[in-house]
Amino acid sequence: MQRQYDFTKGNIFKQLIFFSGPIILANILQTSYQVVDSLWIGNLLGADALGAVAVSGVIVFTLLSFVIGLNNAALTILSQQKGRGDEEGLKKYVNAFVVTLLFLSIIMAIIGVIFAEQMLQLLRTPENLMPYATRYLQINFIGVLFLFGYNFISTILRAVGDSKSPLRFVFIAVILNIVFDPLFIEGFNLGVDGAAYATILSQGIAFVYGFIFVIRRKLVPFQMPKIPAAEEVSLILKLGIPAGLQMSVISAGSAAIMSVVTTFGSAVVGGFGAAQRLDSMIMIPAQALGTAVNSMAGQNMGVKNWKRVNNIATYGLLYNFICMSVIGFVIILFAPFFVQLFIRELEAVQFAVTYLRIMAFCFPFLGINFVLNGVVRASGAMYQVLILNIISFWILRYPLTYFFSQQYNEVGIAIGMGTSFVISSVLAFLYYKFGKWRKKEILS
Repeated sequence: MQRQYDFTKGNIFKQLIFFSGPIILANILQTSYQVVDSLWIGNLLGADALGAVAVSGVIVFTLLSFVIGLNNAALTILSQQKGRGDEEGLKKYVNAFVVTLLFLSIIMAIIGVIFAEQMLQLLRTPENLMPYATRYLQINFIGVLFLFGYNFISTILRAVGDSKSPLRFVFIAVILNIVFDPLFIEGFNLGVDGAAYATILSQGIAFVYGFIFVIRRKLVPFQMPKIPAAEEVSLILKLGIPAGLQMSVISAGSAAIMSVVTTFGSAVVGGFGAAQRLDSMIMIPAQALGTAVNSMAGQNMGVKNWKRVNNIATYGLLYNFICMSVIGFVIILFAPFFVQLFIRELEAVQFAVTYLRIMAFCFPFLGINFVLNGVVRASGAMYQVLILNIISFWILRYPLTYFFSQQYNEVGIAIGMGTSFVISSVLAFLYYKFGKWRKKEILS
């Protein structure tokens, strides 16, 4: 099977399946990375250590959200350059992203190391957790270059039609983390600090391996870094900042939903927590489809092949419907089994099962948002997608969840969230159909 796809020709549905498959597997591995960390820390160091890492994880997730936003901008720009067949333009923007990300990672590392404690104080971190959380966060900030680089190389490869190589890098990082966690935590007796060192070392090795792999095989036109043109940096920030804000909106929206959930007591909170862990796995195919159509549509927008862009959206929606409907059917049948992998308390299990079975009918609508927003994002319409996300979370999901929870108690949480999925998918479709995103020009 070829390593890089030219999405401007060939069978779209076949390309979508083979290109999105490795992205789905990579996302599953990335999710397992966090689970493995939590398992080792919780079992070897106890609840306080796990709590310290969880609090620090909120800040690390915010940082990762910004990285994902910049990578979405990179995916859009580089896939359009690839579609145009503009090797020189591709090389220039790869260089511009490398320099920009290097500069940002150095600035973030300095700020993060100096102000880690103040950031944790803003989250009202308990005093007994503060020393562990501070050191864990500082070490993660020291390794932020690896986090940036590790994700960016994967993004470049996906932009040029290669989703298999990034899977290799993620796999290496996960395996190394499984080995390094107990070695650094228990073997070297470094405690929570050891978990942080294990993370950055795993990502660092995966990053170095990925860089050498790409250079040797000439998969991407890297060059010695040089100062990029002002218009190149301007375009990166113009697309990257709103793309990063999209993730922040999602993160803040999730926190707002939790404020509704906590009003129903510990059993509902526990059940919702278990359901959310399953949700994070359930959403992976839809998220991967969003990434896949972003790259596929971007290449075709580079050559103004709008008919093929529309076909990519159509096949993406069809694939989403099949995939998410099957997942929904499995959840309806086996929800009790999956929930009890995380919790055993009867009341919490009952809530989680009811929640998931209601939500199962809405999974395809969630996928519609990912697919259509992925196509729109490929045009460079980042602010428009940001507005759609603000509407989805703050005008629909949070108010509807609150309203239905007042009407139907804890069952209303699922009804409100599911209803918001349906309405936001309709809005995403209306903007895709009638919005002016097709007129957006990001490359002259």
